[in-house]
Amino acid sequence: MAPRARLWLAIVLVTAAATGASVAGISMRATYGAQLTADEPQYLLTAISIAEDRSLDISDELAAQRYRSFHEVLLPQQTEPRADGSRVSPHNPLLPAVLAAPVAIGGWVAAKAALAAMAGLLAGLLLWTAVRRFDVSLATATLTVLVFGASVPFAVYGTQVYPELPAALVVTIAIIALTGRLKRNGTALLAATVVALPWLATKYLPVALVLAIAGLARLLHRDQRREALALGMGLGLAAAAFLAAHQSWYGGWTPYAAGDHFVGGEFTVIGSDPNYLGRGRRLSGLLVGEKFGLAAWQPAWLFVVPAAAALLGRRPDGWDVLCLTLASGWLTATFLALTMHGWWWPGRQLVVVLPAAVIGIAWWIGTSQARRLAAGVLGAVGMLSYGWLLSEGLRGQLTWVVDFFETSNPVYRIWARALPDYLDQPTSTWPLHWLWVAVIVATALAAFAACRHQRGLAIGSARVARALPVSIGTAALRARLARSPVRVQRQP
Repeated sequence: MAPRARLWLAIVLVTAAATGASVAGISMRATYGAQLTADEPQYLLTAISIAEDRSLDISDELAAQRYRSFHEVLLPQQTEPRADGSRVSPHNPLLPAVLAAPVAIGGWVAAKAALAAMAGLLAGLLLWTAVRRFDVSLATATLTVLVFGASVPFAVYGTQVYPELPAALVVTIAIIALTGRLKRNGTALLAATVVALPWLATKYLPVALVLAIAGLARLLHRDQRREALALGMGLGLAAAAFLAAHQSWYGGWTPYAAGDHFVGGEFTVIGSDPNYLGRGRRLSGLLVGEKFGLAAWQPAWLFVVPAAAALLGRRPDGWDVLCLTLASGWLTATFLALTMHGWWWPGRQLVVVLPAAVIGIAWWIGTSQARRLAAGVLGAVGMLSYGWLLSEGLRGQLTWVVDFFETSNPVYRIWARALPDYLDQPTSTWPLHWLWVAVIVATALAAFAACRHQRGLAIGSARVARALPVSIGTAALRARLARSPVRVQRQP
């Protein structure tokens, strides 16, 4: 089979697997009193209003209790009534706009199915990007994307009505644009992704800024000043339109101005008195926390540490895009998010930048058979954990956000003992915390040092290879002149 055909066959495979993994969880309940909970009903009510009324005003939907089909108990109000009696949900409007058509066709089930389809599309694009942009072998890329696409958190947010999965899809498209030629179409594609992210959620603004700066830097480095100017002006106009629309629709600079629970102002969404030093524990906790850490439910995410360090050490083409994107999202989740323990599935604040982690991990494990084997084993454990959760949830024993960490999965029960519990904070939490910090730092340093050494050897070999033909040619010329009977006479 031709390489191109094999690539598309693999894309179809991972797309189907990721879509199926998400679809399997559509009917699993968020809580025992609601099919969808927390912010999910707010997004769907706005989607219903856009589909039926072409408006963000959900006052009539609230009055008619249109949420009862997916939130059986009384829905808590999140909106502050306006002077004219209208109510606008304090959430950005792009996700409801995207889901308006599916909701009109098939209600909340169709909305979740649309998100599951996006999860499949995300997997397919990740595979294509790893192979075509980062020279990962097809087998390694397929293994990596299959492991992460068919497990948490992608599979869960493929059916949770949040902007996380669409944002991850947008970031993947931005990575494709940034690692391409960035001609007119590529620049336009990048601009569209940068504009889309804040419209999905204001919290994605730091990631959008990093992507925009990376694009401008690339264009200027390539002396594409006209494209850089166009990109800068376009993004400036888009920012002005964003702020003007939010002032008109929400009465503030962000949708949070329309909420009834930010009594200190819309910017208290990051906390009224944030303890940034205390939030620093999330740098490791987002990865290895017992209940809300990524690696607790999919151990293969541990590879993000050596992969990121290796990217910094080896610096292949596109390394800066992956590292800066991942860092911007991780730091936002660490220091700007109100909490990492919320009424949601773990990893919510990180999903937007995890595509960069998947590509980086695929690149890193592709250089070693042992790493690929380890990724396959740990990935299988994570897929088993997701399947176990689904089995319990579909039988009504667990829910997505209330008690998922009470799963009877024996592998998780054993693994969780080695992870710090930042939620309940027993006596073992801080010894385990500092142990994992030491492991993470040591792993990162080792991977960085190894790749710096390999990069040095590669650069040295390249220099020798470039010089070798010249040296050989010079030696051959001298030998030929020495054997020649003709002598060059000096001019007096």
